[in-house]
Amino acid sequence: MNLSDNLLSDWLPVVITLLFFASLTWLAQVFLFNKLKHTGNENIFARQLVMLLLMLVGLISVVIALPLSENLELQILSLIGLVLSGLLAFSSTTIFGNLVAGAMMRFTQPFRTGDFIRFDDTFGRVTELGLFDCEIQTETRELVSIPNSMLISKAVSVKRRSGTIVSVELSLGYDLHHSRIDELLLQAAKQTGLEEPFVHVTQLGDFSVSYKVSGLLVEIKNLLTARSNLHRNVLDCLHDKDIEIMSPNFISQHAGPDAKRMIAHSPSFKKAVSESNAEDLIFDKAEQAQQLAMDKEQLIQQIEALELQLSSADKDQHEALETRMDQLRVKISEIKKVVDVPEDK
Repeated sequence: MNLSDNLLSDWLPVVITLLFFASLTWLAQVFLFNKLKHTGNENIFARQLVMLLLMLVGLISVVIALPLSENLELQILSLIGLVLSGLLAFSSTTIFGNLVAGAMMRFTQPFRTGDFIRFDDTFGRVTELGLFDCEIQTETRELVSIPNSMLISKAVSVKRRSGTIVSVELSLGYDLHHSRIDELLLQAAKQTGLEEPFVHVTQLGDFSVSYKVSGLLVEIKNLLTARSNLHRNVLDCLHDKDIEIMSPNFISQHAGPDAKRMIAHSPSFKKAVSESNAEDLIFDKAEQAQQLAMDKEQLIQQIEALELQLSSADKDQHEALETRMDQLRVKISEIKKVVDVPEDK
């Protein structure tokens, strides 16, 4: 009887600790992965991290509650600490380094899905933000995966969603006054649809003057088309005024003012330009990913608004609200399926 009492008194704290953390883990599982499943995959890492920390605390609590000697408990706890230290040491390796970098980027959010970014020689739009790498769709429609550890170790240029500067540099002769050139370049920028255009004289070379015309492009998803249109409009505005564009090392030599110059003027009729943008073809996956992310965010906001109405709703309204929320969750699940389906690369 005394032996049974001793066993009960020794192991009862262990059983209670196990039941407590098992119940807490189950509740956390239900809340984080069932109740909050509509939040999507962008927050799944944080939820998994919470579950991991909870299980780690439970493990340490069970070890402390075990009927063991103090020295043995210290040895077990030291072993657990040694294992954790080893895992942290592995964070400097490729896999764990990318995982830690991915977690850091999810908290800092230097860029989002659909943003234009430049990393080293790679330029394109972000299509996926993974735990280990970031996928970018380039100007040639290729998909490039960049490890997260590299993204936090080097500078990343991000085009602002509120607008970006589009510019063109060119060289013209000293025989042309800059005020006349400023007027024509500003005209070209306005024809391109750029806001608040401006012109800078960037260099006075040996044989030519370097100009740079710039303007604000608000709709950045048409960045490539806007750059092309700006080049085209600069050519038209200058050539139509018999202004010759020169390279930095070109020496303009003419027999006289009446000498014939090989300048391409605009035709009397202009061919209709297709309104379809190249970005629709080049950045198709990035555009789809951005649109799906926006749709999912709107659906999440609608669910949150309906959840606030549940507290003051009667029985009939409660059922209607629950039905509507289930319908919205189904739509979010369909979006997640589209996002999670891997594309052949």
